[in-house]
Amino acid sequence: MDKNNGSSTTDFILLGFSDRPQLERVISGVVFIFYVVTLVGNTTIILVSYLDTQLHTPMYFFLSNLSFLDLCYANSIIPQMLVNLWGPTKSITYAGCVLQFFFALDLGATECLLLAVMAYDRYAAVCQPLHYTVIMHPQLCQKMMLTAWLGGLGSALTVCSLTLKLPRCGHREVDNFFCEMPALVKMACVYSKVIEITVFALGVIFLLAPISLILISYGVITQAVMRIKSKARWSKVLNTCGSHLTVVTLFYGTIIYTYMTPQNSTSQDEGKFLTLFYAIITPTLNPLIYTLRNKDVKSAVKRILHVMIEK
Repeated sequence: MDKNNGSSTTDFILLGFSDRPQLERVISGVVFIFYVVTLVGNTTIILVSYLDTQLHTPMYFFLSNLSFLDLCYANSIIPQMLVNLWGPTKSITYAGCVLQFFFALDLGATECLLLAVMAYDRYAAVCQPLHYTVIMHPQLCQKMMLTAWLGGLGSALTVCSLTLKLPRCGHREVDNFFCEMPALVKMACVYSKVIEITVFALGVIFLLAPISLILISYGVITQAVMRIKSKARWSKVLNTCGSHLTVVTLFYGTIIYTYMTPQNSTSQDEGKFLTLFYAIITPTLNPLIYTLRNKDVKSAVKRILHVMIEK
């Protein structure tokens, strides 16, 4: 069989749950609702953080970047997914598949680093409150954010270039809702030890290292919280840190399970539902988690609405 990549310009077929049309109809409705909530919730956080001067702090600078990441992630995946779920065809162009693959990796890796940066920000705020503004000065915040974006870009370029070079022997069916790495690697008709080693190494850098730093940060934060005597400050620390820990658990839990476990250890349907969770549900829950548990954001929304009503 010819193992060249002559099919590189051919459309791919996104299978999803095409063998269960009734389930696809339910999923399409759920995805659409979550998509709308994602757009509204994350856009609201970005606008509120920009318009309310009381939220011009490092925490909300990073939170705005997280919301922007979630918006980009959702818009790179969900519109095409809805077209395929609602329409008779399940195809996606080669260029569209490459873009989905690239942005999913780029934005996912960036978010991994950003969540670690946000944990460091919480550490500085709780454990070094008197020096917080000196430690987390605007230039440092911008450099940390730039490092996260460039790190995600570098990892995406590396994995994309290796994966797209794999011969597919004419295989066109992607056994998932969008073009993500595990599904594309399964399409290849050869085994690549290089990709396996590269993905494991990047997994250590972008998954295990950040989650270790987060756990260390929150270990120190926990010790500091136990010494806080003010109930009001204690409650505020728990609210902000609790929100971040919830997001970390949801995001890292599904990503590590998807990318750091052997591909043959999970069923096809289980992998698809995991994909739905971290690609659709997590970007929706992030703004809800931060706004519902954060009095500062709710107060800022009320102030902005009050000003708009008065005008």
